[in-house]
Amino acid sequence: MGFLEGKTAIITGGGRAVLGDGKSCGSIGYGIATAYAKEGANLVITGRNVKKLEDAKEELERLYGVKVLPVQADVASGQDNKAVVQHVIDEAVKAFGRIDVLINNAQASASGVTLADHTTEQFDLALYSGLYAAFYYMQAAYPYLKEAKGSVINFASGAGLFGNYGQCAYAAAKEGIRGLSRVAATEWGPDGINVNVVCPIAWTAQLEGFQKAYPDAFKANVKMPPMGHYGDPELEIGRVCVQLANPDFKYLTGETLTLEGGMGLRP
Repeated sequence: MGFLEGKTAIITGGGRAVLGDGKSCGSIGYGIATAYAKEGANLVITGRNVKKLEDAKEELERLYGVKVLPVQADVASGQDNKAVVQHVIDEAVKAFGRIDVLINNAQASASGVTLADHTTEQFDLALYSGLYAAFYYMQAAYPYLKEAKGSVINFASGAGLFGNYGQCAYAAAKEGIRGLSRVAATEWGPDGINVNVVCPIAWTAQLEGFQKAYPDAFKANVKMPPMGHYGDPELEIGRVCVQLANPDFKYLTGETLTLEGGMGLRP
């Protein structure tokens, strides 16, 4: 029995994706979902691609015996995003009766496009799918997280920390998420809600696609970690997220954690 048995986690961007080899885990969200499923958590996974969500549900329920609720959801410009997010929250509570962990992982962007060439639509894509999504999900989940004395785990990036070439909108969204998380940690700490940020580097289908589409930007930005391999979405990044939902880790509230290529935590 895992220590998340009976708890419910919402993971945005949790659909199943695979690498070019057709089998290896290709997304951080699905790696996190797998790590949580192994600890017995009920899962609510969101994303734009219904097939990826259904594939995730089938595999996670079959392999680990947990309940998985897939909900199609996309926070984007020009729509009622509060309603989109509230629907996810309502479905989660209707299915499982509680929300213990919120993981804001989903993010889209036009990486590889320089600041001078970026369009407003491309900038909106990054801000809405990342920063605004985290904002709306945190607001909507707050009453349930307060009741459960739960955890929020948000994802930022080295793109913002280091000013990566061709990633202006992505970096802006991720730095906004870091600031939002620090304020939430200050305001929600007294409610017993744990708020942390993880800045990962993992070999994913998205990064694989970035390398193929923008080889020069990839070479300029993506460096091999000193340990000689990129973080594994499940074993290194997913397990970190499992630990951050552990009540014994409440002392980490308010810290920004940097996952250096999946090699560990640096408070």
